[in-house]
Amino acid sequence: MTPRNRARSAPPEPSSPPGAPGVEAGTGPVRLLLCDDHAVVRAGLLALLGSEPDFDVVGEAGGGDEAVAMAAKLAPDLVLMDLQLGEGIDGVEATRRISAAGGRVLVLTTYDTDADITRAIEAGATGYLLKAERSEELFAAIRAAAQGRTALSAPVASRVMERMRSPRPSLTDRERDILGQLARGLGNREIARALFISEATVKTHLGRIYDKLGVDTRAGAVAVATERRLLA
Repeated sequence: MTPRNRARSAPPEPSSPPGAPGVEAGTGPVRLLLCDDHAVVRAGLLALLGSEPDFDVVGEAGGGDEAVAMAAKLAPDLVLMDLQLGEGIDGVEATRRISAAGGRVLVLTTYDTDADITRAIEAGATGYLLKAERSEELFAAIRAAAQGRTALSAPVASRVMERMRSPRPSLTDRERDILGQLARGLGNREIARALFISEATVKTHLGRIYDKLGVDTRAGAVAVATERRLLA
């Protein structure tokens, strides 16, 4: 897609060509690429960002594949990326590909689960912002991320710090074995047969696993174990 026409800021000085990473204050507008599968959201962002003279939206993408292609073509200073994008690759995979090519990505989403945050940051996102933030917070995050500085919403930063302070749960070898079988989708009886133990023993170990991981379902245990890299 091509961006809607609007007044442009003055072009950057020759010493700082368009698309160069790490735009510094005063050297030209921050060139942005928007990626969100909702046209109304993109229109709202375009109008909002258009109020700032140092922002220049150079493109809009409605999906992850399109965002990757446009980022390679336009070389924006920063990509504003949603996570859930409908068909094609999701925002995390798009972030991974854009980051691997040297681009910078600021995730802008409504999703704030530990798994979403972890996946996006591990994919190379420079920042993670929630759509509920005030416009001033968004503008500040864009300017920071465009210069390569980490930009996180306050709730996201708190979650990250909380997880860093929390030690990884210590699982016994047997608990890891059972967790691995659980991740394969096996039921208690199948796990018991595979590990040559009784179903009662499986249930006992599952109870301990749930307590250590802070979950109360099999799916929750697998999700947390995957997120924390507890599975071999």
